[in-house]
Amino acid sequence: MMAPTHSHPERFTLFRISVRHRRSWPAGNVHHQPGLKCQTFRDGGYGFPESGLSRSLCGLLTVLVCIAMTGCAGVSSDSNPNPKNPDPSPRVGQLSVDPSTMNFGAVALGGSANLTGTLTAGSSDINVTSAAWSGQGYNISGITFPVMVAAGKSVTYMVTFTPQVAGDSPGSVSFVNDGSSSPVAQTLDGSGGHTGAHTVGLSWDASTTSVIGYNIYRGTRSGGPYQRLTSFPQTGTSYTDATVLSSTTYYYVSTAVNSDLAESAYSNQVQAVVP
Repeated sequence: MMAPTHSHPERFTLFRISVRHRRSWPAGNVHHQPGLKCQTFRDGGYGFPESGLSRSLCGLLTVLVCIAMTGCAGVSSDSNPNPKNPDPSPRVGQLSVDPSTMNFGAVALGGSANLTGTLTAGSSDINVTSAAWSGQGYNISGITFPVMVAAGKSVTYMVTFTPQVAGDSPGSVSFVNDGSSSPVAQTLDGSGGHTGAHTVGLSWDASTTSVIGYNIYRGTRSGGPYQRLTSFPQTGTSYTDATVLSSTTYYYVSTAVNSDLAESAYSNQVQAVVP
């Protein structure tokens, strides 16, 4: 008997979008753009002149030369002839961070956004002893220091941005480690803003496969990264985003979710320009 298999729901198209003023819905505030289709010692030569030597003496010298050369050939090419100059230390690996810049985009005051980062060790194990970050509203979680990152392996962590004031909020995080590059720095960027003036309405056609609902994702850059807006799958085929900021462009995608909570690939992307 074959073991049961679980398939992902098929990808669907998210194609209708509207931007509304919260108090009214004037004409001209609807923006719709089709989305994109949904990694030595080298032995020297020895020569001895024969003039004035008898053949027997010459033979004795030949034997002595062979003995001397045999002794020299026993010296290893990687030995250290000068004990006062020890061999260099083994090569130390390097720690890298991805992405080099975390861009949170615009986040409403009173809200927060999360992004995941990755630390990867190179040719040897790396001990990451601490992290220090700057900038208002940033916090790191999901990692405990010190942490050992095995050679060729990675560990992840989460950065949360909770804006404290309206406007841009640059920051950075640095990871102290025992690798060849320390500290390793990552740039943080996000901005805070007021909500309430507008909403964005999304709608889509139902999936042709059996699903329990849909998740909605939003980003401020075309192609992502996206952050999930829905805390649980939406059972209907429409969604209203009331957390948008004025003078901001957003990009939305959706996924269909089946009974195993497996998600489909992203739908096509749609753009919403909030005035």
